[in-house]
Amino acid sequence: MVLNGSATLGIAGECESARTAEKSPDPVNLKMTSQGLDPWSFEFDKMDAAVAAIQIRTQAVVGELATHQHRQGQLVMVLHGAVTCEVPGALWMAPAHGGLWIPGGVPHSNRVTANGNVCFLFVQDGAALMPKTCCALAIHPLLRELILHLAALPKGGQHDAEATRLRAVLLDQLVRMPTETMHLPVSDEPRLRRLIEALMQDPSDRSTASQWASRLAMSERTLTRLVQSETGMSFGRWRQRLHLVLALQWMSSGASVQQVAEKLGYESVSAFIVMFRKSVGKPPARYFSERRLAQAA
Repeated sequence: MVLNGSATLGIAGECESARTAEKSPDPVNLKMTSQGLDPWSFEFDKMDAAVAAIQIRTQAVVGELATHQHRQGQLVMVLHGAVTCEVPGALWMAPAHGGLWIPGGVPHSNRVTANGNVCFLFVQDGAALMPKTCCALAIHPLLRELILHLAALPKGGQHDAEATRLRAVLLDQLVRMPTETMHLPVSDEPRLRRLIEALMQDPSDRSTASQWASRLAMSERTLTRLVQSETGMSFGRWRQRLHLVLALQWMSSGASVQQVAEKLGYESVSAFIVMFRKSVGKPPARYFSERRLAQAA
């Protein structure tokens, strides 16, 4: 399920599009423009190389690709903006200058922020020893350039000796990338879905667990137990993780710390910075500065 609105993200679950994807080998449209999805497709069932890459750019609006799946593993590499991907049980974010790995066969959706610049790398099963579960990857400069070069190869040069060497070096570098963790646990439980949808539509809502429980027609104790059992987090910690995921997405797209603090309903910028520092170990300015330095190294 994909939600609409500037602050919304995907909600994990077995939606109808995922079941359709399991039954049909039809190609999945990936090219995004200001008008939405362009009638251009990557035909996964006809991919005849160990690894392939495409690059897309969104314009003034968010680009979205509904839930689908394919046998190839997928690396989302973000050059500008941010990408959120829904998978069963979790929502993952790939920030600017980073990547997100989704193993083959996992149903997922993609949501690219406005004015995004993203590369998708598809890896055949068995071509590289990659993680069996979703994870964020640090993308070093050499790997980034290899992926960009592969995406830019002309159709006639996809199978020459240069392309073969390029793919071999790319896969060798890919398995060396360190993993990172930045995802939001989500649930298919109907009452929690309502909570998640509401908070994503209005993340500035500071209602207490007791107030949310009342809206959902349950006791506060039942709500807190449900959130803990479904997500592995307390209600407060889960909402803080949601704020962190949204903050990283928005700041990766150019929003200021003050703008993000206001959109998330913090009383002051300093209060937001305290939350951010507690979550990632450093304030926003330092976090993004270090990521830029690491990318340029």
